[in-house]
Amino acid sequence: MPYFLLFMKNKTKEIIIYGFIILVIILIRTFIITPIRVNGTSMDTTLQDKEIMILNKINYKLNDIERFDIVVIKKDDSYLIKRIIGLPGETLKYVDDKLYINDKEIKEYFKNQSTQDFDIIELGYDKIPNDCYFAIGDNRKDSLDSRIFGCFKKEDILGSANLVLLPLNNFGYKK
Repeated sequence: MPYFLLFMKNKTKEIIIYGFIILVIILIRTFIITPIRVNGTSMDTTLQDKEIMILNKINYKLNDIERFDIVVIKKDDSYLIKRIIGLPGETLKYVDDKLYINDKEIKEYFKNQSTQDFDIIELGYDKIPNDCYFAIGDNRKDSLDSRIFGCFKKEDILGSANLVLLPLNNFGYKK
């Protein structure tokens, strides 16, 4: 076999292998995980501005969204990283810096600052609508969240975000 044909045969195999690797990476980023950057201080002290995290896109296709999960929400042309506080069908209010779900006090272990009194009724709901979630930032005084935007639809929640990659000194799982 002439050298040129042998060379082309080897290059074709190489191109197919690289093409397959690129396809796998695209599929993983599209459907399973992708990096995402924390923008702002709304999740201080749990998450820091400019940290790079992994967005797990498949988690909520296999599991239910749970109270206190850290999630990524698509809002218009931006992405919000917030904590789920209220689930579909629940009543929710803050009184004297305490969270009440269905009139039962729920302890929060992660918030940065006190939470002003708030009732979901202020948003026009008597309870969180079906297929919707109430999400707020841990840094309550510096967070645009469900208290402003209202409840977020499940379809707008892109996935969970618990693993910080960068900077390396913050590397690890966040809850």
